Amino acid sequence: MSDVPPSDARYLARFHHALRRMLHAGDLEARKITLTPQQHQLLLGIAGFTGRGWATVSELAEFLQLRHHSVVGLVNRTQSNGLVRRTVNPDNRREVRVMLTAEGLRKFQALASFHRKELNILRKRLDLFRIEDGAQRALPIRKEPAVRRRRA
Repeated sequence: MSDVPPSDARYLARFHHALRRMLHAGDLEARKITLTPQQHQLLLGIAGFTGRGWATVSELAEFLQLRHHSVVGLVNRTQSNGLVRRTVNPDNRREVRVMLTAEGLRKFQALASFHRKELNILRKRLDLFRIEDGAQRALPIRKEPAVRRRRA
């Protein structure tokens, strides 16, 4: 096993920190519009993972990195809130397609603008290296105030 240079460990830590901050901020925004973070991720997977505007439970399980039965439960809860609907594939009746309802699409779009801004912030945070003349040189990272966490 090779040693990890301290500079690499620092960049890895910064990378993970930037991702976690973005995900946490997204969770807080989702809660503001009465979505759980899991429901928000489900809506995102349906809207964008396959590019078709719908997804199967198996595809959503891959996107969410959850087991099939866990996704079924999440879809059930989200459907009972009127955010998604299911249809059976007419060509393969064993396959169920999950789609956003008008309300689900409205909530998804409400978060899209926020996430575009967060993604731009993440891009800046991840600009850790600049390639110049074949050499890597670290760029400074602007420190931003910590996000206040709400108690559960």
